[in-house]
Amino acid sequence: MKLNHSIAALLISASLFGCTTSSHQGVSVPLVATRQNTGQIGNVTLADWGQQTGLSFFISGVPSGAILPLRLYSFINKGTCQQPGPVAYAMNDKVNTEREAVRGWSFSRAAPVPMADLLASQHSIVVRTAPDSGNVDVFCGDIKQSGATN
Repeated sequence: MKLNHSIAALLISASLFGCTTSSHQGVSVPLVATRQNTGQIGNVTLADWGQQTGLSFFISGVPSGAILPLRLYSFINKGTCQQPGPVAYAMNDKVNTEREAVRGWSFSRAAPVPMADLLASQHSIVVRTAPDSGNVDVFCGDIKQSGATN
């Protein structure tokens, strides 16, 4: 049973990555669960869309008690997860998620900044529950130049 879940998660991740690829470089950022969301995993793939950066998220879950339909807020902060700075970009014009066949959620966002600018200095990505679900940071991931892939 667990093998089926692993294969399904791999297929979903591959399909999400395929939707965000272009002739430009892409970056995969692992998302680390916060203390309020222990045991969950996540990933976001960044894609160069010229003057914007596309972000495709997949997360395994959120804390129990989150209200459905699940709404998640996402931010790009200056600094790192360990030493966060101010919010640089709030990507919350839409906050809906999509339930996946395997245990997890996916959603996509766009940041109004070229990906090269995000890679040029320290930034982190934060995923937060909606205010009616506690407004809790559930994932964080540091954007690193070394994560670049073709």
